[in-house]
Amino acid sequence: MLEIPVIRWGQPYESLEKAEVVHFETGEKLAEIHQANGGLVKMDMRKAHKAREALKKIDIYELVEMCAKAGDLYMNATLPLGNSTQTPEEFCKIQSASTGLPENMCAGNMHKIAFVLKNMKEILDALTRGLPLEILQKGYGMEDRGVMVSYQATSPTLGLVLPSNSPGVHTLWLPCIPMQIGLVLKPGSSEPWTPYRMASAFMEAGIPGEAISLYPGPHDVGGAVTEECERVMIFGGQATVDKYASNPNVQVHGPGFSKILLGDDVVDQWESYLDLMVDSVLANGGRSCINASAIYASRHTNEIADALAQRLAKVEPTLMSDPNAQLAAFANPDVAQAMNDQIEEGLKEGSVTEVTAKYRNGDRLEKHERHAFLKPTVVLATDPSATLANTEYMFPFVSVVECPQAKMIKTIGQTLVCTALTDNEAWSAELVNAMNIDRLNIGEVKTVQLNWLQPHEGNIVDFLFRSRAFQNQPPQAVH
Repeated sequence: MLEIPVIRWGQPYESLEKAEVVHFETGEKLAEIHQANGGLVKMDMRKAHKAREALKKIDIYELVEMCAKAGDLYMNATLPLGNSTQTPEEFCKIQSASTGLPENMCAGNMHKIAFVLKNMKEILDALTRGLPLEILQKGYGMEDRGVMVSYQATSPTLGLVLPSNSPGVHTLWLPCIPMQIGLVLKPGSSEPWTPYRMASAFMEAGIPGEAISLYPGPHDVGGAVTEECERVMIFGGQATVDKYASNPNVQVHGPGFSKILLGDDVVDQWESYLDLMVDSVLANGGRSCINASAIYASRHTNEIADALAQRLAKVEPTLMSDPNAQLAAFANPDVAQAMNDQIEEGLKEGSVTEVTAKYRNGDRLEKHERHAFLKPTVVLATDPSATLANTEYMFPFVSVVECPQAKMIKTIGQTLVCTALTDNEAWSAELVNAMNIDRLNIGEVKTVQLNWLQPHEGNIVDFLFRSRAFQNQPPQAVH
């Protein structure tokens, strides 16, 4: 049986408490994961400063090269995992088996992570806006324009309370290691595989294990990580976002509420953008915060919703090993049932109708003994304030919302990614100035289409370092 220990600053630790990870379809035991607790985390955080000290012994450019090596190992190598080893193919299979994510999507997310690691120098250049990296290492130095600057690390480690829904989110924290910031990871209960494989790849590439801890365990572990680490990244729902909204030490990654807006100047040609809309809703099984959850237009909303429904209703659940699988399963059928019930409740509002029902084969909810699927759903909302017009779900769900262009920016609310289809320069300028849009695409760019040289949700450099004034008096000559 595969046994995976707690990792305390690079050292495996066996706990008396273990949790099983099981196959979402069969219930077969896949592994036993040793469990940390909050007290263990708090005790270990007394040594957190040593994580950064271990990384600072290595030149920052050498760490960048190690990241590239780690990317190759992560993608291609057989790596240590607990009391065994794991090939890339075994990684995809076990990740799929515990999370319900099809194997082709697991492989796709592996490619994303490997790409970021292999291109870390270019990504750091973009994140730091061209800052010479040795300045981060030394703490001060001269910019290319001849100005003395200083950047101070705000924490020796980054604490992470990680999710189980989409492995692609792990790309957000990868720049920590080359910036000489240690990692304190609380893996998701059904997706420990990515953090453990990443840690193994890092250490095999020469990065000191003293810089990395992994604490699988119950909720009190996440609480301890959040309490003890000076900078923390958390993934969760809207309640989590609201809880930490006023805490500058916690960066919360919650629902994206990403949207597509069709401007009045192009909406009559909406059919030209149908593929873009479908892909924005469907990619990665609809599980990402960058999937479009709403599409706004001032007219043609009936036709847009109908065309989307016809395309998306053809997508059916299939085997996880199917290379063309497009839907992820819910490993907990009760979660899918609750979402389905919420949608049915939302459809009772008179301004919302489901369009996919007449094209879909069977019910939206396909429930099995141990898992469930939710089939793609398109609703039409004539009132932008309708509940379902302002809701995001972890499957291909989209609201087509009728709204005048002049009211769209204010009406869409907080939006992680906004793709605005328009050639109207005046409206584009308004969109650029909109404070409720985090990532803006103007033109034919899918919401799920990322430019890795731009952060799609916050800048980790700004979060982990602070800029400060610095003057360096040169030493006086001795006569």
